[in-house]
Amino acid sequence: MQRISADTVVVLDFETTGLSPQYGDRAIEIGAVLLEQGVIAGRFQRLMNPGFRISSFIERYTGITNAMLKGQPRCEEVMAEFSEFIAGHNMVAHNASFDRHFLDSELKRVNRAYEGDYCCSLLVSRRIYQDSPNHKLQTLVSHAGIPESGSFHRALSDAEMTAHLWMSMIERIRRQYRITEIFFDHLSELSKIDKLYTHRYLTSLAKC
Repeated sequence: MQRISADTVVVLDFETTGLSPQYGDRAIEIGAVLLEQGVIAGRFQRLMNPGFRISSFIERYTGITNAMLKGQPRCEEVMAEFSEFIAGHNMVAHNASFDRHFLDSELKRVNRAYEGDYCCSLLVSRRIYQDSPNHKLQTLVSHAGIPESGSFHRALSDAEMTAHLWMSMIERIRRQYRITEIFFDHLSELSKIDKLYTHRYLTSLAKC
């Protein structure tokens, strides 16, 4: 893909029946926002029926009940639609390895794929907000002074708050290091380096 600005991405979040599709877990909700030059330009939210009852723990944790899922479209139908929403875009998620496993698994079931790259906002936050008590989404939203938009552990509100967190980190880098243009691959690379070298890496970008 061509080099794309970090502020033009799809930020997504899954709610699921458990921790891993490897053990038969499925998605029950997808929420996503499309950022274009830092502004939310589109939203996608769907509940989906995994084909079996979800546990009482997941009901309590997400607020999504079996009654809410009854009559909802199957995962395959929703994910075929979602593949169109993310087409051509890079993606961001908080704890992205979790969401990516479910995205890959659910898209594979409908013979769909995506071209964009993935970046983890949690890993980036460990470099940018090193003084945060921890790097859970809820903690970072409070730490960065981001207004809460809806309930945590619901897909669309988590995606929106992650999008605002993502932009807050971009703006902090721009302001602190006076970098005019930050590309997606800059933050992807930042997420992989030792946090002790964050300042050195961002200083080197400012000199480019």
